[in-house]
Amino acid sequence: MPVNLTPNAIATINDGDVNLKPLVQVLDIKQMGSAQERFRLLVSDSVLTQHAMLGTQLNDRVKTGLVKKGSIIQLIDYICSQVQKRKIIVVLNLETIIPDCEIIGNPKMVSDAPAQNALPNTNSMLLSTVGYNNLSSQSHGSNMHSIRPSLSSQSHDGKMHSFRPTSSTQNQGGKLHTFQPALGAQNYGNDVQSFRPTVQPPYQPPPSYRNHGAVMKNEAPARIIPINALNPYQGRWAIKARITAKGDLRRYNNARGDGKVFSFDLLDSDGGEIRVTCFNAVVDRFYDAVEVGKVYLISKGSLKPAQKNFNHLKNDWEIFLEATSTVDLCPEEDGSIPQQQFSFKPISEIESAENNSIFDVIGVVISVNPSVPILRKNGMETQRRILNLKDGSGWTIELTLWGDFCNKEGQKLQEMVGSGFFPILAVKAGKVSDFNGKSLGTISSTQLFINPDIPEAHAVKDWFDRGGCDVASMSISRDIVQGGPKNEARKTVSQIKHEGLGRSDKPDWATVRASISFIKTDTFCYTACPLMIGDRQCNKKVTRSGNSRWQCDRCNQEFDECDYRYLLQIQIQDHTGLTWVTAFQESGEEILGYPAKELYLLKYESNDTRFADIIRSRLFYQYLFRLKIKEEMYGDEQRVKITIFKADKVSYSSESRYMLDLISKVRAH
Repeated sequence: MPVNLTPNAIATINDGDVNLKPLVQVLDIKQMGSAQERFRLLVSDSVLTQHAMLGTQLNDRVKTGLVKKGSIIQLIDYICSQVQKRKIIVVLNLETIIPDCEIIGNPKMVSDAPAQNALPNTNSMLLSTVGYNNLSSQSHGSNMHSIRPSLSSQSHDGKMHSFRPTSSTQNQGGKLHTFQPALGAQNYGNDVQSFRPTVQPPYQPPPSYRNHGAVMKNEAPARIIPINALNPYQGRWAIKARITAKGDLRRYNNARGDGKVFSFDLLDSDGGEIRVTCFNAVVDRFYDAVEVGKVYLISKGSLKPAQKNFNHLKNDWEIFLEATSTVDLCPEEDGSIPQQQFSFKPISEIESAENNSIFDVIGVVISVNPSVPILRKNGMETQRRILNLKDGSGWTIELTLWGDFCNKEGQKLQEMVGSGFFPILAVKAGKVSDFNGKSLGTISSTQLFINPDIPEAHAVKDWFDRGGCDVASMSISRDIVQGGPKNEARKTVSQIKHEGLGRSDKPDWATVRASISFIKTDTFCYTACPLMIGDRQCNKKVTRSGNSRWQCDRCNQEFDECDYRYLLQIQIQDHTGLTWVTAFQESGEEILGYPAKELYLLKYESNDTRFADIIRSRLFYQYLFRLKIKEEMYGDEQRVKITIFKADKVSYSSESRYMLDLISKVRAH
């Protein structure tokens, strides 16, 4: 099938046209860059060729073979930008018309082609024709009107067929017909048919800029494009988007001096997201001007590769605002732009997630711990609060709140849970940690939404109210570590020894329902370093220095106050036997119900009797222990060490359902 590429397409695009939507052929494809994968095309209109750069959102067209050497494509959305004194077509959207075709014509590069002779100008042809000074013709009863110079014609019955570009054709009573196809036409009847090829008039400025004198370069407002179509090859652009998150103003000091920075995240109606960053003087212009939830028109910024260590958004670029940038508030609300965009994952999927990855989760808050002060390594104090989330996947996870989250959303959640309500919490951009199992933590760009009015929240609440609150669930925090099994088995105390658990290279994991029969109290805790290393507390043992201050050999620092952390030796037993286990800080607090420091002060400084009463009150209570079992060397002797990573008081309703389920499975076999 013969194919006609759009005549004069390359020259028209270079003149600034963005509405032609031409048919062109791909002559060559080359992959560019290493960090950012991009594809450069060489496209042709059969006379001229021009380099074009594909937007990254179109990379799959090349990878899947929809666009390859020889393909006929239609450029749907594109601009022509000047890069290093050369013009290049940036393709934002395209359609493949013919996947594979022979090379058409003998095209030359734009810079190598003759200046004015690439292709006859069809508009000049029309305007110079005698008696035809406009692009409109009318018919009032005749079968044929004036014959004009045509691009091609074929006759099968002696009649004349005119193929002429036309803007509009009117027929009132005659037999003149107008057709749009561009690939050619034939006349087998007695009527004259006029075919319009795809040649378009030269690009004209938008109507609002006509007849107002000369327009300075770049005076017209930039065209609004989707966020996903942004790329650094565009000279002028504008985006319309809603601010979904705004970071705190941060100050820094480096070799170039002091500075300040803040960023905010944008979401548009097509679901595209991108981060915007401002430095120094630009901070003064925009920090107080932008507000979360409002819609803005933003333009004249520069695009740079996103720093994925700090930017979790699914975009390879981020915008840096400059002195000439504009951020204009849209006075009217745009309902097509969502207030927020989530990508929720079940808690169970976090178990296999990589450390430091970013997740959106939604679940029911089933417990909230008090906020505790934490001293960071830089000497600054912050707050930490731990809560537990549960969802329909049958798993729970710890969410650690840091800083202001503790006193805002954290305090509200604690009051709600303390009053007997179990709120729904949506977490946007929680950071995964694999320290002692998998958990989530807040970062500066995290957002928390309590009881949000979204379908996912209603579904979780309905599940919880219909019995999900009583469903036994497993925690992926502090009881699953990298390399461990995905779901530890239920065991009895005697099975730990008889089955040789912990004797292999990797630790074994087991869940045991048992009672506490004895707790050693002579060394139930130790003095620990309170400093933060990154997002984790040091926790190494500290000693008194010569000036009565505490000293950490690992951090090489001294401080007035230390932390106290549990190191409990506990004997547990069930109907099959007993064994010794070790409980560290978190599981120690779950068992004793008090911070280690408070019990330390009771035992050694105030009321030893009260301390003994607390210890005795925890004996012979049943717990569901999650145990890590691993053989370790003690001197020249190998011993099996059993560590408690989670201690939950037994829920008898949940245990009853578990046992009934076991009975059902036994009967089924």
